[in-house]
Amino acid sequence: PLPRPAPEDWREWSVVPDVFSVDLREIYARGLALGNNPQAYSKIGDCDASPTWFLGAFDGDPGGYSLGEYAYLQEIIDYFHGSHSRISPASGNGFSSASVLTAFMADPDVCESGETPLDCEIRIQKPSFAIISLGSNDIYHQEAFDTNMRQILDRLLEQGVVPILVSKADNLEGDHAINLEIARLAYEYDLPFWNFWLAVQDLPHKGLLEDGAHLTYGGPYFDDPIRMQAAWPWRNLTALQTLDALWRWVTARP
Repeated sequence: PLPRPAPEDWREWSVVPDVFSVDLREIYARGLALGNNPQAYSKIGDCDASPTWFLGAFDGDPGGYSLGEYAYLQEIIDYFHGSHSRISPASGNGFSSASVLTAFMADPDVCESGETPLDCEIRIQKPSFAIISLGSNDIYHQEAFDTNMRQILDRLLEQGVVPILVSKADNLEGDHAINLEIARLAYEYDLPFWNFWLAVQDLPHKGLLEDGAHLTYGGPYFDDPIRMQAAWPWRNLTALQTLDALWRWVTARP
């Protein structure tokens, strides 16, 4: 495993992963050989993966965001242009890990008969990377979460797609069991773990609305201290930072 704390200490893992497995380069290269698009990534998840709030602004008018001191992220924004605002058939309101694997949940307008949302997204987008943001809607069937996530990860890896696992900001299950399971999977599979939970801990109400589930909203203006008191700017910022760090690693860029 990568030199990082044990999964049980996932709260101590860095927000943006700073150590990556050499195997990720082999997965990425194999994906390119299979025809994956090096300039495409996928979002797999629930409403927190919606381009309305998550990364979509970076495909729009440059006045719709401000990078401030993070101007270096413009390179990754430009490189993945088109992926930011895509509506992925493998994401949707109320999606759980089971939804991604259930053909009934696939969009009939873009997916083939009998195709799961996950396979549909892989076929259409041909991504080199996939951000997996699941767990909040798995609290009612936690016993199936590990099995479902393994199926998702195995399918992505089989297709040469590099997965990025994400911790969730909420604790709807009460004991952080789902974040712990996500960390265990990241540890076992030697995959990047974007610790979004840690990114919002110092924000008012830990970045959550009164329902304890949804994130506080602010536009992606990273030089605005008022907006940066909300969770969504941090979600967008740390997602870009994670994509940038991982992309530079697998492509051996400085």
